Amino acid sequence: MIYPHPLHDAVRTHPYPLLFATVSGAHLYGFPSPDSDWDLRGVHVLPAREVLGLHPIRETIDSDRVVGGLELDLVTHDLRKFMALMLKPNGYVLEQLHSPLVVLTTREHAELRDLGRRCVTRHHAHHYLGFSAGQWKLLNRDDPPRIKPLLYTFRTLLTGLHLMRTGEIEANLEVLNTETRLPYLDDLIAQKRTGHEKEPLTGDLGFYETEFRRLTRQLEEAQVATHLPANVEPEVEAELSDLLVRLRLPI
Repeated sequence: MIYPHPLHDAVRTHPYPLLFATVSGAHLYGFPSPDSDWDLRGVHVLPAREVLGLHPIRETIDSDRVVGGLELDLVTHDLRKFMALMLKPNGYVLEQLHSPLVVLTTREHAELRDLGRRCVTRHHAHHYLGFSAGQWKLLNRDDPPRIKPLLYTFRTLLTGLHLMRTGEIEANLEVLNTETRLPYLDDLIAQKRTGHEKEPLTGDLGFYETEFRRLTRQLEEAQVATHLPANVEPEVEAELSDLLVRLRLPI
């Protein structure tokens, strides 16, 4: 995939070495509008001198910019913080790590992805249940309701279901719907892709609420039935630590 130049410029001018930079948000989820901004996420590696010194460290760097009418939001975490999030049931960072929309990668990125697969537990279902419930509340606060939070609601539920059943991260709603085959999702995706970021929702909200609650129950049941482990193995944390030290203190 060919990315707009501002994405490459943002990566090139980052103040610290990057382990990876990937595209997240609506472009990753498969339903960007023509006016959607670009969400770029990644991991930077702070030098040992800064980590060991007395000054506050830049664990997270958030940079918004508009270049030629293109809105770009770049957020990166220092590797240590990112690894700590990986060890929690945080599906969002795993989606960034495994995003197929790669702007910058390294050999260590591949190593981190392998370790990320071993960080998946049954408790990641809580992340997706909470995220979808929050998006559903957001949908109902809007007047009129918008398509975007509804798509986010279904996207998170289906990502969680797929994860519980397969142990694999898949964030693209169109891909997920090839498995679930919900005909209304194709229509909603098409409306979002050809409309605006704040495209209003048309249709029966009561029907979508019934679907939201049905899929929520399915995810809750999938969490009980999954073969995923309850906890991350201690060996994974040890390997993450070794990778962090190796990158922080290169020989």
